[in-house]
Amino acid sequence: MTSTASPRTQPASSGRDAGSRRVFTALTGLAALAILLQGLWAGMFLEHDGERDAAESWIEVHATGGEVAIGLAALAAIWAIVRLRYRRDLVIGAVVLTVLLVLEAYIGGLIVDDGKDSLTPLHIPLALLLMAVAVWLPVRAGRAGEPARG
Repeated sequence: MTSTASPRTQPASSGRDAGSRRVFTALTGLAALAILLQGLWAGMFLEHDGERDAAESWIEVHATGGEVAIGLAALAAIWAIVRLRYRRDLVIGAVVLTVLLVLEAYIGGLIVDDGKDSLTPLHIPLALLLMAVAVWLPVRAGRAGEPARG
């Protein structure tokens, strides 16, 4: 007996699927690059060891980079929801990446704006988790999705 999957569970064509996955891979790859650069920029202001005035410009660059990463991750999540909805792994991964980036930015804001340096031991490991998710997503997108079960 043969089952047919609904259009909601499988892509309309493999060519269209490959194109949608390429766009998703580009968006998540750029988000991963922004996240990687966050580590570089953090190192630039941490080098000043508490001298807030000397580090201020790098803190701003770090904050702006975080906003760029959030924007790219949000675009990837929207793209996955609209064009790759049959790939739950990518949809969930992109949404998780976006939510974690927003949480990371919020924690970073508390550290800088409210002086809550005690959150730094949470902020840095979360950044490493973000990097792992950001690398996993484009790699996972490169793989063709599992066939839908109906």
